[in-house]
Amino acid sequence: MTEMIRVRELRKTFQVARRSSGLLGTLRSLVTPEFKAVQAVDGVSFSLQEGELVGYLGPNGAGKSTTLKVLTGLLVPTSGEIVVNGQVPWQDRTRYVARIGAVFGQRTSLWWDLPLIDSLELLRPMYRIPDVRFRNNLRDFTDLLEMSSFLHTPVRSLSLGQRMRADLAAALMHEPALLFLDEPTIGLDVVAKERIRQFIQHIHENRRTTVILTTHDLSDVEKLCERVIILDHGRMLYDGGLTALVERFEGSRSLVVTFGEAVADATLPNLPTPRIEGLQAIYPFDGKEVTAVMLIEQVFARFRVADIEIRRPEIEETIRKIYEQKLLI
Repeated sequence: MTEMIRVRELRKTFQVARRSSGLLGTLRSLVTPEFKAVQAVDGVSFSLQEGELVGYLGPNGAGKSTTLKVLTGLLVPTSGEIVVNGQVPWQDRTRYVARIGAVFGQRTSLWWDLPLIDSLELLRPMYRIPDVRFRNNLRDFTDLLEMSSFLHTPVRSLSLGQRMRADLAAALMHEPALLFLDEPTIGLDVVAKERIRQFIQHIHENRRTTVILTTHDLSDVEKLCERVIILDHGRMLYDGGLTALVERFEGSRSLVVTFGEAVADATLPNLPTPRIEGLQAIYPFDGKEVTAVMLIEQVFARFRVADIEIRRPEIEETIRKIYEQKLLI
């Protein structure tokens, strides 16, 4: 596979002014300003192959957006090697940005007072998109994102969900090989989130667009990404498969058994006392010493069962544990 992104020892340091309180402190800051260095990204290294869809995760202040701004050429790094699609992002930006797409959360790239269709039409000469390709993409994106009802509505009058769909269409109209998504579903309702997820999945699968996604909504990651990169305070904690991450850190699972009749004693050998909720018993197990198969065999051997279910911890719980316990991998 072709390497799309190569990042080696990326560092970005910001000089932040120290401000003193009170009038005297303000005057002192103006005459003799003091600065402190804030390390936003500290020695991050990774690579993405062409066609990957990767979740780039971390708590607020982890360095996710700073990394994306460096990769899109908006910021120049303090040090490190960054090559994206064969180019250095902050050099020859005109040629570079013609081959990427980006959506930054609440910041729109559309013209606020123009109807959406006019904003999209303006992209055609900007990116030198051939007429046939532009019309085909406009038709496809309008159908996939269900935009026909608001194509002629001024951007300022669009709902947040409508505008996010429009921004996605605008970012992909010139068919970039690489798409950066920074919080694309922030603030959206369940229906709007699902529509955008389906569109991202469609673009990735059918056009082989490489996607790097930052989000705090781990449902996005669970439904879209096989690989995740996790940062905290500018340092990388994890780079690998989402499944492997969950299996390693998810903790105990639960077997939820619904009995076909009232049970006087639902305990099982070598297990803690289950939590009883009516006709349901919830058995926690670690999946190592006691496996799901062993547990199910014991349940069916001792009780009349109406229903049975294995519950895994929510992915949010797993990721939160990694953040809180600083689990370096």
